[in-house]
Amino acid sequence: MLKKPIDNYEKKTTRRNLIITSLAVTGGIIGGAAINKQTQTKVASAEKLPTTSTMPERVLGKTGVKVPLLGLGGAGRTPLNKSGQEKESVAIIEAALSLGIRYFDTAASYGASEEHLGKVLPAYRKDIFLVSKTGRRDRDGAWRELERSLKRLNTDYLDSWQLHHVSFTETLDEIFSSQGAIKAMEEAKEQGIVKFSGITGHHEPDIIAEGLRRYPFDTTLVSINAADKHHPRPFAPTVLPVAQQKNVGVIGMKIPAYGKLLRPGVLNMEEAMGYVLSLEGVHCCIVATESVEMLQSNVRVAQTFQQLTQQDMGAIEQKTASVWQENTFFRAWT
Repeated sequence: MLKKPIDNYEKKTTRRNLIITSLAVTGGIIGGAAINKQTQTKVASAEKLPTTSTMPERVLGKTGVKVPLLGLGGAGRTPLNKSGQEKESVAIIEAALSLGIRYFDTAASYGASEEHLGKVLPAYRKDIFLVSKTGRRDRDGAWRELERSLKRLNTDYLDSWQLHHVSFTETLDEIFSSQGAIKAMEEAKEQGIVKFSGITGHHEPDIIAEGLRRYPFDTTLVSINAADKHHPRPFAPTVLPVAQQKNVGVIGMKIPAYGKLLRPGVLNMEEAMGYVLSLEGVHCCIVATESVEMLQSNVRVAQTFQQLTQQDMGAIEQKTASVWQENTFFRAWT
């Protein structure tokens, strides 16, 4: 356990050293080396990851990091966030790695997701881009969640740490206050615990755009799908221009609207994913999966992605015009 109170910062590296020590004691990793027996076994038996992704890649904005077009989501309809489904989760995570997925998305609030990822990913830490999130708006609360996330994930750093589901102006004000969560983010970056910062949202695009104007975030994760085009306040035309101006890495989520868009007469995954990845300014997307078979299918779509024409995009938008409300239900979440 950490031996100093949350708000003690005697030295710039104090918290990082404490986290590393704590991870070693509890069976985590130091600098990517596995400690617990299960992870040691994986390190010994794991095949070397492919040197290049089997999917097309894009540079994730100002991070300068190349990521495949498709990442693995840790929430939604997936065993990853459910307790008691370790076997199914491990199978999905290992399949994702073998299929070329390098971007792994999770959050402190995603049930067992961080713990499941932490059983597989440490053996491949240097080869992946690992992201988690905090829903806390205060500095000390955000630090507590970060420490817990690192322990669950069995790592001593995150590639990106994001402020989760930011939905209101009042929330932005709290985050950017003198003791707001942004302080924890800055301290974590200074100490090398977090490489890049981010902000996420699926409720109000104006709030995400304002967040990008207020602070030089490296990434943003936002809900974008072909149905959102018809929402009175769509994300793409509001957030993407600001992100492009500031060279922010953009990750799309809610691509198939939890599968609701993937129905006869509406869209298939090629159209749903192709639409989002063809939007100017989107660098990659994350999709959760219920099984290895579904994951394999999604990866095949990403592998064969071709930029859609404006005519193609318009045709897809027409298909979602009459069903946009049921496929943007997540916009009500705060």
